[in-house]
Amino acid sequence: QVQLVESGGGLVQAGGSLRLSCAASGRTSSIFRMGWFRQAPGKEREFVAAIPWIGGTTHYTDSVKGRFTISRDNEKNTLYLQMNSLQPEDTAVYYCAAIRSSVAIFTGNRYDYWGQGTQVTVSS
Repeated sequence: QVQLVESGGGLVQAGGSLRLSCAASGRTSSIFRMGWFRQAPGKEREFVAAIPWIGGTTHYTDSVKGRFTISRDNEKNTLYLQMNSLQPEDTAVYYCAAIRSSVAIFTGNRYDYWGQGTQVTVSS
C-alpha cells in the first residue's frame, strides 16, 4: 500500500502562485508514475500533470502548459506541482495519485492510490 498526503493549497489572487506537495509513504518502490488531478465544483475530475517516479517524460493538460510544473524529490518521496499565473478557472480540489504500472497516464480511474485532496481557490 501507498499513502499520499497533499498540502499547500489555499486562496490566492489571479496571477499568483502556489506550490502543492504530496508526501508518499509505504511501498513507494511499487510506484511507476504519479500525477495530479483536479475537480472543480459541478465538474468531472480532470487530469492535470503526470511524471514517472524514475526518469521519463512529464505530461500536462493543455490548459496548464507553460504555467504549471510537476516535479518530484525521490529522496523525500515527495511530488510537487508548482502553479504560476493562476486563474479563477484553476479553482478546484487538487488530488495527487500514484499508479503501479505504465498502462495509463491521463485516466484517473487507472490510478491505484489517491490522496485526500487540497483546495485551491483563485479569486479574480
